[in-house]
Amino acid sequence: MAAEIVNPRSDSSTGTEGGSDVADPFDPAFALHRGGKMAVQATVPVRDKDDLSLAYTPGVAKVCSAIAEQPELVHDYTWKSSVVAVVTDGTAVLGLGDIGPEASLPVMEGKAILFKQFGGVDAVPIALATTDVDEIVDTVVRLAPSFGGVNLEDISAPRCFEIERRLQEKLDIPVFHDDQHGTAVVTLAALKNAARLSGRTLGELRAVISGAGAAGVAIAKFLLEAGLGDVAVTDRKGIVSRDREDLTEVKRELAEITNKAGLSGSLEDALAGADVYIGVSGGTVPEAAVASMAPGAFVFAMANPTPEVHPDVAHKYAAVVATGRSDFPNQINNVLAFPGIFAGALQVRASRITETMKIAAAEALASVVGDDLSAEYVIPSPFDERVAPAVTAAVAAAARAEGVARR
Repeated sequence: MAAEIVNPRSDSSTGTEGGSDVADPFDPAFALHRGGKMAVQATVPVRDKDDLSLAYTPGVAKVCSAIAEQPELVHDYTWKSSVVAVVTDGTAVLGLGDIGPEASLPVMEGKAILFKQFGGVDAVPIALATTDVDEIVDTVVRLAPSFGGVNLEDISAPRCFEIERRLQEKLDIPVFHDDQHGTAVVTLAALKNAARLSGRTLGELRAVISGAGAAGVAIAKFLLEAGLGDVAVTDRKGIVSRDREDLTEVKRELAEITNKAGLSGSLEDALAGADVYIGVSGGTVPEAAVASMAPGAFVFAMANPTPEVHPDVAHKYAAVVATGRSDFPNQINNVLAFPGIFAGALQVRASRITETMKIAAAEALASVVGDDLSAEYVIPSPFDERVAPAVTAAVAAAARAEGVARR
């Protein structure tokens, strides 16, 4: 019994009162979003006074009293252990940038329905009218008793790093910034399979990442944790290296663990002889730079809607090509990771999502491809029904093995 959505407008306006030149009522995207993409639905019947007395007063008082005496019962007698808060401040929304909390809501609703569709996890969009780190942290901490986990979404770097760190320190439920870790998990899964296809190990590969924002930093750290040989990260000013004096604190830390080869200069300089290109920055990589990569290279150009290297160009030089788009093979899509990761963490009531759990998710995701591995298939489709169960089981097992599971 979904809550009824009542549209207060009696005319055909689709924007502000009196009509809008921006919202096209004939565009299928606007038609789909009209009224929002979500509703609240009851899981128990309320058909008569007996149902009402159990679902609400007086029956509910027994459950409230029991939880007050034994707080851990909240996981058994409410939806807490199966619901995630999808939290944003609207500062880094898709490729749109800082568009504010209201404009971010369609994306957050979309994220919530993907949680449900692909992981069986309920999620609630929460768009905050603040960009202050302290205020965001304090707000989420106060909201946390209602949720089993927190998915941070579309919060700009470098604030996103501090927000995630402080929230995980304060809360005993999983906190996961999907723009960082979801992207990293799916990238590692695709890279493991690309390496397997070419008969190489991760340790034999040197990668270049363009983009030192949330995704670029997380991917670099995660790939190194998983055993990648070396990685250089580039920003607008070139390779992030120890000899640069203009680095932020986050980039200084990154420079300490990346670029073992000691490279300096531009993205083009870094790509010469590289085995892997990973794009999370937008912009365009010159074809000559792609041509300078090592034979049998991998190109993961993940900017949307326009990849940094168009697949037609990449295929001239690379053995494996992946993008962030659904209309090309090998889509690096976060929906392959976050629903199953949270489902597994919630299943065992994990207190956090660890590096080991994320690596387990990537390995499970890569394993779904199995013997069907090919240059056009190094990562499964989001609609492959094997994905979420495999990731869920792997994450739950890793949480138990690492001692962060509470059941």
